[in-house]
Amino acid sequence: MPYYYENPPTAGLPLKWRDWWPTRQSLPETVSAQLHLPPLQVTCSGTAALIIALTALTQQQPQRKTVIVPAYTCPLVALAIHHCGLQIQLCDLKPNSIDLDTAQLITLLNEHVLAVIPTHLGGRVTDVAIVKQLVQPYQISVIEDAAQALGAEVGKHGDIVLFSLAAGKGLTMYEGGLLTAADAQLCSSLQTIANKLLPCQLRWELLRTLELLGYTALYNPTGLHFAYGHSRRKSLRKQQWIAAVGDDFDYAIPLHRVSRRRQNVAANALQRLPAFLHILQQQAQQRIQQLQNISGIQVIVDQHGQGVWPFLMVLLPTSQCRDAVLDQLWTSPLGITRLFIHTLAQYDYLRPIVPAVSMPNAEDFAARMLTITNSPWLTDTQFFRICQVIQNTVC
Repeated sequence: MPYYYENPPTAGLPLKWRDWWPTRQSLPETVSAQLHLPPLQVTCSGTAALIIALTALTQQQPQRKTVIVPAYTCPLVALAIHHCGLQIQLCDLKPNSIDLDTAQLITLLNEHVLAVIPTHLGGRVTDVAIVKQLVQPYQISVIEDAAQALGAEVGKHGDIVLFSLAAGKGLTMYEGGLLTAADAQLCSSLQTIANKLLPCQLRWELLRTLELLGYTALYNPTGLHFAYGHSRRKSLRKQQWIAAVGDDFDYAIPLHRVSRRRQNVAANALQRLPAFLHILQQQAQQRIQQLQNISGIQVIVDQHGQGVWPFLMVLLPTSQCRDAVLDQLWTSPLGITRLFIHTLAQYDYLRPIVPAVSMPNAEDFAARMLTITNSPWLTDTQFFRICQVIQNTVC
């Protein structure tokens, strides 16, 4: 392997310089047509999309102040809920699963709950249908968090679905988001609120444009060595796990409009997305079969619809076993990492806003799971090396 070489942690769609050419295609309209979803609207981030969604639902039911979220999810979800002045209620996961623990969820539902946010974690499709069925008697809304699942079979059961277009996602504007609602009136409300909450901010948009230029130039195995790998290994040497995976978010959430230029870049790249996702699916299926030949580990796969494959989530038998694998591979350029370091309740910086409650299944999931990039740049030889390390550690 060349010295200046780095696999990304997720299989993002590389941009081409020709993507910066002008286009007449509308990004939200084209995505809506591809995904067979109601008209989508563009936001400056997936977090901003969630803020808009929660604001719209709060206007409909201002007396409701609680939002139920998976105990293991992105910290930005908690920050968005806090930004809207709402209270966070954690729900555990099912054992060895990304699905919400429905037995516990039932005990949390009441007339004070505004929304439940099931998460399509890592591109895997979670069971939204059962969540929708359980919340209907209470008139609670369901927001599908598909930040990591653009292109998956999602958005069919929830009241609102949102996507992220952040760096390294299947499609990117460096930072961006999309959201829509099944109900036409709610969809219109989302647009009205977005117009109010997302002002023109030239400074932010200039920064994101420069970052997107950097992504275009450096999102490749050589560029990632300098733009991602060097700082990641520095954090790992200092045992700063949260910084190494990028979980250290700020309470201040940027809210601004997205320029037509950045939308055009994503709209041009979108033409390549279906073929790219197909390649990732085929590669994932082959590599999952190899991993499933290793006794004692579990690969998280779809059970509720067709997902997308930015990376593979692998559960090791114990946390000690997982850490032993990471000791050998985390600092390598092979694209091995952790998704979120903790459950939401275990982050020190979230303690002021997240209830300090034990979530045993989610905590176990976080302690035993690692991710393997599904980037096409990860060669079969490199993947075989990963499998060997896992097998030798488990056995």
